[in-house]
Amino acid sequence: MSASEAAATTHDGSIPGFGFNPPTAPVAGFELTELASLHERMADGSLQRVHRVDFHTVTLITEGSGEHAVDFVTYHCRPGTLLWIRPGQVQRFGRPGTMTGTHLLFTPTFPPHLAGTDRVVREWYGPVCRQLGTGHEYAALSALLSRVRAEFTRPDGTVSQEILQLLLATVLLHIDRLPQPGTNGDPHAGGEVYARFRAQLECSYATTRRAEDYAHRLGYTVKTLTRACLAATGQPVKQVIDARVALEAQRLLAHTDEPVAIIARRLGFSEPTNFGKFFTRHTGTTPGAFRRTHHAAQ
Repeated sequence: MSASEAAATTHDGSIPGFGFNPPTAPVAGFELTELASLHERMADGSLQRVHRVDFHTVTLITEGSGEHAVDFVTYHCRPGTLLWIRPGQVQRFGRPGTMTGTHLLFTPTFPPHLAGTDRVVREWYGPVCRQLGTGHEYAALSALLSRVRAEFTRPDGTVSQEILQLLLATVLLHIDRLPQPGTNGDPHAGGEVYARFRAQLECSYATTRRAEDYAHRLGYTVKTLTRACLAATGQPVKQVIDARVALEAQRLLAHTDEPVAIIARRLGFSEPTNFGKFFTRHTGTTPGAFRRTHHAAQ
């Protein structure tokens, strides 16, 4: 990610985004840097503005303290804080100079195709923040990241993409077995049914909110999808679908100036009034009031 990439890409043509384009990287699709160095590279302040990325970032904070906002949640960071931002999520970095740490950036296609890595990479809904403290888990992850850094910074021409891929897989699988922070369910409990459903939901939430459509496309029954969603999230399938639509509506209302009617059509509502009722039911406030509150805070 380089300063020239700021706001160069967009998702849905509205929220500014970054594409993956590091200024120097010995292999395609992967970079390791320090958070402080990233801020220096993006000195135009674009990191402190709301944006999306189309790649994964994993950051382990090692020094200082600060804040990082992701999808309307502000995370308070300190040494031992682990952040994993996934493609499509909307984020804003805190002030530069307040904290630093090891910062991994990788495209969804870079990790090796193993069952475990494929699963965690496609889980756009996984935990954003974990507080590891500075004990055993922090030390273990720091050691793994040190091995990644050692390979990534080898002299030109001697860096092995395969070794980096396998080291990254080790990092991701290590993170995956850490305790799930503050969740009502276990995303792994839904198994392959839930994983396939979430992938289909990410592709189709703007075109259908009917559980029957997802069941038909995936070859399951609605009852099967409901069981998987209840196991993974504690919520039935319809609530999971509606929550995804409501999140995107919040993103577009808070971070763009598009008229509510256009946002409604973009999310599959034939009438703005229907969208307004849906949004109020799921968030407790009207689209206009939500927008005014968040625009005032920016």
